[in-house]
Amino acid sequence: MSKENKIIIHEGIIASKIVIIRNEKVILDFHLAELYEVETRALKQAVRRNISRFPDDFMYELTEKEVENMVSQNVIPSKKHFGGAAPFAFTESGVAMLSSVLNSKKAIEVNIAIMRTFTKLRKLLSTNQDILKKFEQLETRLSNHDDQFMLIFEYLKQFEEAKQQHLEQENRKKIGFRKSED
Repeated sequence: MSKENKIIIHEGIIASKIVIIRNEKVILDFHLAELYEVETRALKQAVRRNISRFPDDFMYELTEKEVENMVSQNVIPSKKHFGGAAPFAFTESGVAMLSSVLNSKKAIEVNIAIMRTFTKLRKLLSTNQDILKKFEQLETRLSNHDDQFMLIFEYLKQFEEAKQQHLEQENRKKIGFRKSED
């Protein structure tokens, strides 16, 4: 395939279409249809014809409550956006399965781009978790240092108070009988 004909979809565009529903990263059917440049109706029809390829961990239909949540989070403008039909949410595995159902060049290229984006997001999340773990370790070490510094400051404060008492004792006006030195 020549470079002029190759379809390149920016990972940022794909990543912006990935949402979290039921604690899973998914892409909604209308976003996939937009990426594949097909009608949502046609995409859903192809999925329904091959429904045995899409178990619940690959694709599921959103509940009314989930749709309302999507509207409130501004993922979609309103429920009317779907034309009365509940949207399908596709997991990473479901998106991969779509390439066997939608067998156009465009669908294959888009699927490759989507799978690469999911992989990069997974790596990024892994890297972020490593950084978070190291940060927590550093924070623990620093909190131990904080305790040690507080102890040092407490000792310094006690030393300063003792020194202050000693100076007050030395500078105190002496009382009692004084012998004159004439």
